[in-house]
This record gives sequence, structure tokens and C-alpha cells, in this order.
Amino acid sequence: MTETDGQLAEMLESYPETVKKNRKKHLVIKNEAAESCPQIEANTRTIPGIISQRGCAYAGCKGVVVGPIKDMLTITHGPVGCGYYSWGTRRNKARADKTTPKDQVYSQLCFTTDMQEPDIVFGGEKKLAKMIDEVVALYHPRAINICATCPVGLIGDDIGAVAKAAMERHNIQVLAYNCEGYKGVSQSAGHHIANNTIMEKIVGTGTERKPGKHVINLLGEYNIGGDGWELERVLTEIGYTVNCVLTGDSSYLNIKTLHLADLNLVQCHRSINYIAEMMETRYGTPWLKVNFIGIEAMNQSLRQLAQCFGDPELEAKTEVVIQRETARVTAALDQYRKVCAGKTAFAFVGGSRSHHYQYLLRDLGMEVMVAGYEFAHRDDYEGRQVIPMIKTDADSKNIPELHLSPDPEKYREAHEHLSITKEQYEELKKEVPLSYYEGMYPNMKGGEVMIDDCNHHEIEELVARYKPDLIFSGVRDKYVAHKLGVASKQLHSYDYSGPYAGYNGALNFARDVTNALMTPAWNLIIPPWEKNGNEGSENHA
Repeated sequence: MTETDGQLAEMLESYPETVKKNRKKHLVIKNEAAESCPQIEANTRTIPGIISQRGCAYAGCKGVVVGPIKDMLTITHGPVGCGYYSWGTRRNKARADKTTPKDQVYSQLCFTTDMQEPDIVFGGEKKLAKMIDEVVALYHPRAINICATCPVGLIGDDIGAVAKAAMERHNIQVLAYNCEGYKGVSQSAGHHIANNTIMEKIVGTGTERKPGKHVINLLGEYNIGGDGWELERVLTEIGYTVNCVLTGDSSYLNIKTLHLADLNLVQCHRSINYIAEMMETRYGTPWLKVNFIGIEAMNQSLRQLAQCFGDPELEAKTEVVIQRETARVTAALDQYRKVCAGKTAFAFVGGSRSHHYQYLLRDLGMEVMVAGYEFAHRDDYEGRQVIPMIKTDADSKNIPELHLSPDPEKYREAHEHLSITKEQYEELKKEVPLSYYEGMYPNMKGGEVMIDDCNHHEIEELVARYKPDLIFSGVRDKYVAHKLGVASKQLHSYDYSGPYAGYNGALNFARDVTNALMTPAWNLIIPPWEKNGNEGSENHA
């Protein structure tokens, strides 16, 4: 047993035997000598009594995927406690949409039916129908989302029937998402439910392709701090037409024409890979896994993207932009690197962020000692090659699978989308991650730790043992780090900073990380292990 193995074994000692046995499966230590990633337990229910940082299926559906769509009005059908997620949590920036004089959409519109005890007893369908009528009269939305919460599923309100009747009354699309919080094991279930409905009801219904030689979609980008705009700036200059950013600053109109793009770029694998796969099946649209977080990662993804089209002019323009943008930010990053170099970090964030941000931190001379996801599946850690080996459990069966077949009129082979030969496409797949994601494990270094669904106890133990200089977290667990005397930066809303993607995003991130590391307040907090007489860390702020 190595020293690291021993430390992690000590961390689990305080658990009862059954819990210890369970949690051990959620831990993997990178062994560079191993040929492949050991199996990690993921996408299983959190043990009752453990304080997890996960969200529910409703949070994944409404809060992550459908909520940011700026011209679709979203109704949370349930008590106001669940409806809180309609406001005040994650932000998704959006531009004003002035397609026609009456369409003045500036931001997401979200409401709740505020179900009370009588509604729970007698049913809330009439209340929901009335709310739909009211919001249509007031706001004239292009379409409406209805997101169910736990009580709705328990009492049996038929939101699908309410949505169908509303569509007939108002002649607009009304979508019902049975995303009750208890479905699945985390917010990941809500992502899947949202993807299914969007794919089934919206994608493919539009007919007007945006002009441009190379039209692309950017999937799994939520424009939290304006990231989508920074990426669109670079991609447009190179020569791409960005058809839709799903779902950050996205519109119902653009989602309808998702299938008319030549290529899908997948940023957040976990939340949106379902649509990418389904579009490949139904329309033949290929997808490329990208990482636009970090300078080197950004450059690599842009080069791989240009390779997909086999266009020498596009590749040449890509190199011009890469050289100019890299040179522009290098000097400033060098200054921030003087503070950041040699520092260590933890990353406990959802989506693909715990993986992506390792590239950007290494650009600054930092290393991530411990990383994990809140709601990942095994393929997010081990790579998509393990998908055929993942057994379908009872929780996964709660989410209906769409069994799609090629559209007889709109399907084209993947190589036809990219205007290359079938042979060229097969060779390309050997060089770039088309329809593939390698997972987090290959990017970790020897001795570094992957942990799934990390809880409060484990965060405290890991901090005491590894003494990181900075912790990247979700919106709730950042305060656990603060109480331990460690600076924390939450990456779900960026602490209202950003953007962090692309070249300008790298500068913003470096500035915020440097400020966090240099903040004098951390010198006034005595970490618990120092209070107990243990030796402190030389790297500690």
C-alpha cells in the first residue's frame, strides 16, 4: 500500500463498514503504470445521511438545460420552495432578441404555480392551465416549458395533457417535462429528460439554414459569464457560422434548426451528450468533443475542429488566430503565473469542468491534486469505451429512452455533413475525438485522486491531508472550504465573474485565481489541523 492509499484508507475509517465499502468504490488513485483506468463507481444513489453536493432531476432539467433558453417561458409546477430555483441561483447571460417588432426578449422568463395544500389534495392541473393562459396573455412567448417537481409526480397531475390542451388554445408549442426531483440519482437524470424532450419535440422542425460555408452548433455551453460570446467571437473570425449555443443565449428558433448545422461541438459532455448522439443517429450529424478552457486546450480544439472540414483556407486562418490570440495573452498570463506557480488545487465541480479546468490551471503552473464530479457517469471518468459495459439499473430505467432511426428525408452520412469522403472521415476519427470523449482519468497525473460525489466529511479529510491552496467547487460547498481556511472559487456561476472560456476567459480566470490566492483574509483563519497541533502547509496562504 502506498502512502496515498494509506491516507485515503484513514479518511474512510470513521465510516460504518457498509458505508466504507461503498465509498471506497468511488475513489481512484491515478497509477501511471496502469494501462487503463480502474473501474470507478458513479451515477449511483448517495448514501442516506451523507451530506452530498448533488442536485435533483428537476434542477438538472430546469436549472441547467431548459431554463437558459431565452425565448421559451418556463413554468415550475410545484410548491414555491422548488420554484426558488426559478431565480437567484445560476445565471445564464442572453442578448436581446429582436427578430420581429413584438419579440423583445431580453432574459429568461420563469414562473411557479406555487402549489398549496389544497392543490396537493385536489390536484393542480386547473391552476397550471390558468397560469399558462395568464402568461401567454402577458408575455406572448414563442413556446413554453412546464417542469414538474416531486409533489406533482406523487399526486399524478397529468402535465402532458395540460400542455396539449394549451397548445390547442394558444397555437404555440407547450412542452411538459416529467422531471420530478426523485427521478434518477442526481441532476444528471434531469439533463437526460430535457435532452429527450428537446430532441423529440423541437430539433428538426425548422427549415432555414444560416448562411455560411461551415455552420456549427456549440452544445453544452451555458454562457454563465459570457463564455459563449467569447467563443463565438473567435469561431466567427476564423470563418465558422455559429448556428446555436445550446443552451446558453439560445433561442427556440435556433434550436429548431439544430439539425441544419454541419457539426456539433460538445463542451459539457455529461449534460448534452444525449442530444449529440441522437442527432448523429437521426440526422447523421457528427459531433466533436472540445475543450475551450485553457490556452493550450483551446488551441488544440480549434485545430481539431479545422481538421474536420478538410479546408486548407480554414486551417490557415485558424493558425493565424491562434498565433495572434496566444501572443496577446501570454505576457499577462506570465505575470499571474509568478503567483500561481507551484500552488495546488482541488476541483469538485459538475459537467466536464473538473476535467477542463485542469488544463487552464496547468497553464498557470498549478496542479489539481484531487478532482471529482457531483453527478458524473463512469464514462466521464473512464472514457466512452466503457459505455457498453455499464449495466442499466432501476434508477436509469425511470428515464425513457428515445429509440430513433435515420430520418428518411433529412439524414446524411457524417462525412457528407463535413464535405469529405467516407475514407477521409474514417481516418479523421483516428486523429480527433469525433463521437468520443476520453474522460478525466488520462489527464490526471500519478498519485492524483479522482473521487465521485465527494461529501463534506471527505472534503474536510482531503483538505487536512493534502492542504490545497485553492478549492474549486459548486455554490454550496465553497463555504465548507472557507471554514477550513482555504480560498474557494465556485465554478457554477463563477462568483459572478467571467467569462472563463477562450483567450479572454483565461485572463479573467488567472486574475481571479491570483486575487483569491493573495487575499490577506486567509492569513486570519487558523485551519482545524493547525488548531489541533498538526503541522501546517508551507503552501497555505
